[in-house]
Amino acid sequence: MAEKNPGGAAGAAGRAPVADSAEAIRNVVLVGHSGAGKTTLIEHLLAATGTIQRPGRVEDGNTVSDFDEVEVRQQRSVNLTPAPLVHNGIKINLLDTPGYADFVGDLRAGLRAADAALFVVSAAEGVDGLTQLLWEECAQVGMPRAVVITKIDHQRADFDEVLAGCQDVFGEGVAPLYLPVITNGHVNGLIGLLSQKFYNYATGKRAEREPGPEYAAQIEDYRGVLIEGIIQESEDESLMDRYLSGEAIDAKALVDDLEKAVARGNFFPVLATGTGVGALELLEVITQGFPSPLEHPLPEITTIDGKAAPSVSCDPDGPLVAEVVKTTSDPYVGRISLVRVFSGTLRPDMSVHVSGHGLAERGHEDHDLDERIGALTSPLGKTQRSVGKAIAGDIVAVAKLARAETGDTLSEVDRPLLMRAWAMPDPLLPVAIRARSKADEDKLSQALGRLVAEDPTLRLENNAETRQLVLWCMGEAHTDVLLDRLAKRHGVEVERIPLRVPLRETFGGTCKAMGRNVKQTGGHGQYAICHLQVEPLPSGGGFEFVDKIVGGVVPRQFIPSVEKGVRAQMERGVVAGYPMVDVRVTLYDGKAHSVDSSDMAFQIAGQLALKEAAAKIPTLLLEPVDELSVLVADDHVGSVMSDLSARRGRVLGTEPVGVGRTLVKAEVPALELTRYAIDLRSMSHGTGSFQRTFLRYEPLPPHLADKVAGETG
Repeated sequence: MAEKNPGGAAGAAGRAPVADSAEAIRNVVLVGHSGAGKTTLIEHLLAATGTIQRPGRVEDGNTVSDFDEVEVRQQRSVNLTPAPLVHNGIKINLLDTPGYADFVGDLRAGLRAADAALFVVSAAEGVDGLTQLLWEECAQVGMPRAVVITKIDHQRADFDEVLAGCQDVFGEGVAPLYLPVITNGHVNGLIGLLSQKFYNYATGKRAEREPGPEYAAQIEDYRGVLIEGIIQESEDESLMDRYLSGEAIDAKALVDDLEKAVARGNFFPVLATGTGVGALELLEVITQGFPSPLEHPLPEITTIDGKAAPSVSCDPDGPLVAEVVKTTSDPYVGRISLVRVFSGTLRPDMSVHVSGHGLAERGHEDHDLDERIGALTSPLGKTQRSVGKAIAGDIVAVAKLARAETGDTLSEVDRPLLMRAWAMPDPLLPVAIRARSKADEDKLSQALGRLVAEDPTLRLENNAETRQLVLWCMGEAHTDVLLDRLAKRHGVEVERIPLRVPLRETFGGTCKAMGRNVKQTGGHGQYAICHLQVEPLPSGGGFEFVDKIVGGVVPRQFIPSVEKGVRAQMERGVVAGYPMVDVRVTLYDGKAHSVDSSDMAFQIAGQLALKEAAAKIPTLLLEPVDELSVLVADDHVGSVMSDLSARRGRVLGTEPVGVGRTLVKAEVPALELTRYAIDLRSMSHGTGSFQRTFLRYEPLPPHLADKVAGETG
C-alpha cells in the first residue's frame, strides 16, 4: 500500500473531524492485554495525522485516552475511550479499551460500537490467554480482525517468534503485510509485501526505497502466503489460476480483495509498529483495508414489546436507531453518553425515545421514556468538540440524557425500537460496604445509582437478611476503581466490612416443648398455653404445621395464632438470628381462658414453645451450597480441582469444551466462594471463568458453626 497523504489536518485538535457518509467512517476497537501498547499506539496515530502535536506517554500521565484520574494514578486504561482522527479523508474512530479482565464490560461495549477489531500484541511479550479468548469471542460473531505487533524496537522484541505465536493461537488466515527491517537491534523500517517496497525510517521520516537483495527470498516466501490468503476471498475466480500460472497481480486488485477478505472475517493481516515506525502503514490499512459501517451487519432490532421490526440499514436518512455504549457522570457537566448511531441521523436538541430492557436483575429497571438530548460533541480526551450532527455509522457524545444508561437504545419518539443487548459477564465478587459517616450515608444511594447506570457489570444488592449493602463486582481492581470514584467523583467515603453469607437454622432432633404465656395480675390479662412437638424435615422440606388438637383444649380460632407465632419466631431464628427451615411443628395440646386468651397471647405462646425446643435439642446452622461450573484451560484443571477440594467442595466431574479447555463441575459451600473470582483469575492467569447457582442448604461443620454463633451471639 502506498502513502497518498501523510497528514490529517482536518482532525486537528480544536476542530472535530466530521464524516458526510458512512463509507468515509472506520470504527476500530483496540483489543489486547494490559501493557500491550494500545494507548501508546493511539498516541502515535493521533500524532501521525496531526490531531495532536506530539505523542504522550502513559508513564507521564499525559495521553489522550487515559485522562481519568484513576487511569493516571494506576498507569493503565480502565475506561472505553474514543479517539477520532482523519486520514486521507476517512474519519477513524479509534476506541481504546482496558486490557485488564476486571473491565471487560468496557471492552464488550467497544466491540459493540466498532466494525473491526485491531488486536494489539507486544513483540516483547506475545499473546496471552485472555487475548486468545477475546479472539475466539470475536470469531463467534464474525467480527473483522487484524493484528498489530507493537514494540518491535523493544530490547526483548522478537517479531518472528510473536508472529508465529499469533498464527498458532489465532489459527488460519493470519499473515503479515509488512516485515520489520532490524539491523544491530535498531529498527530501520518496514518492507511492504504487497508493494515490495522498503519504507526507510532511519532519518526519522519515511522514505520509499527498493529492498536489498538479501531480503528477496524472505519477501517471496511471505508474499506468496499473503497473496494466496487474499485472493481466496476474491470474487474473481480466475485470479488464483492467473497467480499460480506466474502472472503478476495488480496491487490495486489485491488491496480491494484484502478489504473484502478482512470484512468477511476470514483473513487477518498482521502489521508492525515501534517508536516512530509503522503508524502510517497502519493508517493505510485501516482506511483501505478495514470495512466501513455499511459492510458490518446491524445487531438485532425489535419493537419495544419484542416483536420483529421492519428492516433497518446503515442509512442516514433511515429511522433513528442508536445505542448508548458508555455512560459517565461528570460533576460539572452531568451525565454524558457515548452513542453509536446505527441508522438515521442524530442532531442536537432533538427528542428521542430511550429504551432499556433486560437488566433488571442488575439494578437496571426496564424503562421507556422520551427525552430531549443536549449538545453533540466529538470527545478527544478531556476536550469536548461541538458537532452539528452524527450520521449513521458514526460515534458521538451526547449531553443531558438524564435517564439513559449504558446499553439503552435511542430511537424516534413515534417509532420506538429496541436493540438486542450485548452479552455481559456476571459480576461474581461480592463486596460489603457501609458509609463512613451520616453525611456519606445521605449521599450514598444517589452516588451508587449513578455508578450502576454507568456500569452494567456492577450489581447492587441490599440484602434484607444480613442487612448489608453489597456491591457485586468483576474483581479487586474493579472494586478499587468503583470505591475511588465514590470518593473522588461523588464525595462519598465508604469502608469495606466483612461479608455475611445468609445462613439458615434447623433442629437437629425431635422433642416436645411447652409455650406458657400467663399474665393475670388484675384486669384483662394474657393466658395461652400450647404444647408442641418439633422435628426436622429433609433438606428443602420447608415448614409444616400440623394440628392435632382434640376436644377443643385450644379453641379453633387460636390455632392459626399459634402457627403465626411459630412462623414469626422461625423468621427471627432461635440461635444466631438466621431464619429457620426444614421443620415440622405439631400442636397437640394446650389450654385457654375464656376471658384472657387472645390471638396475640397464643402467638407469644407459640414463640416461647419454639425457644424452649431450641434449649432442649441441638440446633444446626445450615450453609448455602452452590453448584459451580468452572471453565479453564486444560493446563489449569489440576490446580482448580485441588483448590475446590480445599474449599470443602465436591468435584462432580469434568467435560471437554472445544479445544484445550475443560468444564469442571462441583458443589461448593457459598462461604468458600466469597473471593473465588480473584483466586480463580490468579490460578488461571486471567483465562478462567465460572458460574454459580444456589443448590441447597447443608449443615455447617461444628467448628465453623461455633464460630458463627459466637460472632452473632
